[in-house]
Amino acid sequence: MIEFRQVSKTFMQGRATVTALDRIDLTIAENEMVGIVGESGSGKSTLLRLINHLEAPTSGTVLVAGEDLDALPARTQRARRRDIGMVFQQFNLLANSPVLENVALPLRLQGRRGRDRALQMLEFVRMADHRDKHPARLSGGEKQRVAIARALVTRPRILLCDEPTSALDSGHTEEVMDVLRKVRREFSTTIVLVSHELETVKSSCDRAVVLEEGRIAAHTDVTPPPPRERSGSYAQRAAEFLA
Repeated sequence: MIEFRQVSKTFMQGRATVTALDRIDLTIAENEMVGIVGESGSGKSTLLRLINHLEAPTSGTVLVAGEDLDALPARTQRARRRDIGMVFQQFNLLANSPVLENVALPLRLQGRRGRDRALQMLEFVRMADHRDKHPARLSGGEKQRVAIARALVTRPRILLCDEPTSALDSGHTEEVMDVLRKVRREFSTTIVLVSHELETVKSSCDRAVVLEEGRIAAHTDVTPPPPRERSGSYAQRAAEFLA
């Protein structure tokens, strides 16, 4: 479904070259939920932006469903991006629009009628009763469930989640993760979850990839860890916790 082949990404900061990702090899299978963890600046968000082609790799190849989006015509790229949904940390809802209009927005931008589909997605995330409310009247967890409904309204095969629970308390975090597990179970969606929260990754993901300074420092199946002392770098502690 998603494959990184020796992918590097660099940026210019003034006259200095900054390496965000360094020779990444990674494969994510269809219907997997994979957690991407690491400290700030480790390259997590850049990795997501390469999957949905908001950024192009400096070198190497990113394949999505067997295709290199960078090699496709612009019109085809836009069509392929519709197969990829995005959930953000800060919800990114339109404050002046009610919930139903927020969810229907991606379809309207494609010139499609979206009310019925938007209502279906609101029912799926248990927010249909709030369809006429504006975002200011919702809790953080409710806003994020609306954002998930909006991401799903185009029926994406891949859902990218960039710190979707970091602004939420533990109760709302569990509500959101319940919805994401349901998305995967009922729609067979491939989910890539970026998070600082190791407990969230451990409770929901099949595998975890630990990034450190743009490289994969650890890559492990997620299983409950035995009690033990943890020390060392973030990458070492994350790998121990998730292993």
